[in-house]
Amino acid sequence: MSQTAVAAPARTQRQWNLRIWRYVGRTLTYAVILAVGAFVSVPFVWMISASLKDESQIFASPPIWIPVPVYWNNYPEAVRLLPFHIFLRNTVVVTGAAMLGDILSCSLVAYGFARLRFPGRGPLFTCVLATILLPVYAVAIPRFILFRQLGWTNTLLPLTIPAFFGSSAFFIFLFRQFFLTIPFELEDAARIDGANTFTCYSRIILPMSKPVLGAVAIFSFVFHWNDFFFPLIYLNSQENYTLAIGLNMLRVSQGGMRWNYLMAMSVLVMLPCLLLFFFFQRIFIQGVVFTGVKG
Repeated sequence: MSQTAVAAPARTQRQWNLRIWRYVGRTLTYAVILAVGAFVSVPFVWMISASLKDESQIFASPPIWIPVPVYWNNYPEAVRLLPFHIFLRNTVVVTGAAMLGDILSCSLVAYGFARLRFPGRGPLFTCVLATILLPVYAVAIPRFILFRQLGWTNTLLPLTIPAFFGSSAFFIFLFRQFFLTIPFELEDAARIDGANTFTCYSRIILPMSKPVLGAVAIFSFVFHWNDFFFPLIYLNSQENYTLAIGLNMLRVSQGGMRWNYLMAMSVLVMLPCLLLFFFFQRIFIQGVVFTGVKG
């Protein structure tokens, strides 16, 4: 028997063993991911379960994961206890305006750092990134004094206007990193045809930056939608409160904390963020990944 005939079964056996180990490794990987995902989702599942229970069942021992009966009226009751429509309107206004401001201003600043050549560009960008190290709470008092002197306290202006002035160094960094991946030849060709800088920014760069635009939009939406600290500082009348302040009002209501109503309201407040990420997760992941392609 020739050596080729002897080596063929051995090669087939090695390929078969390699395939088996590949399947075993993939199965173990999926099992670990499912286990970690199940562990992380326990608080979320408990919140949904508690929102459909009577208050006496929430802290029962052993825990009751599937409520019997299901109290669907917890949701309308939670909404009835607060002026939900006012809080929702204010939150939508703040989130929409701030998200628009973050996208426009931060992308414009990032375009200057990524595509334009000017003296001191590198050190200036380093200074912008250094502001990430400064906690926002450290400048809360100076900002409050400034907005009080402007007469903006107890209005939605302090929660929206700063976003139109490139207030997020993190968003500037994301935009700048993505803009660096776009070939410069596209702008050179446009300038030969007579396009100016703003035309290149609005007609070439932004249309090609949908992934990072989606990522920044999701980040901005989640932050401003769930923001509790700054509305608590600047707002002091109920007609200007956001949903985050409304949740706190429900927690400290005169009737005492009703956990089933609080969980129901929490589910309603969190639902837009979940839907946004569910429908745009592909764009979000692309935007985050592509920002690290070029430094």
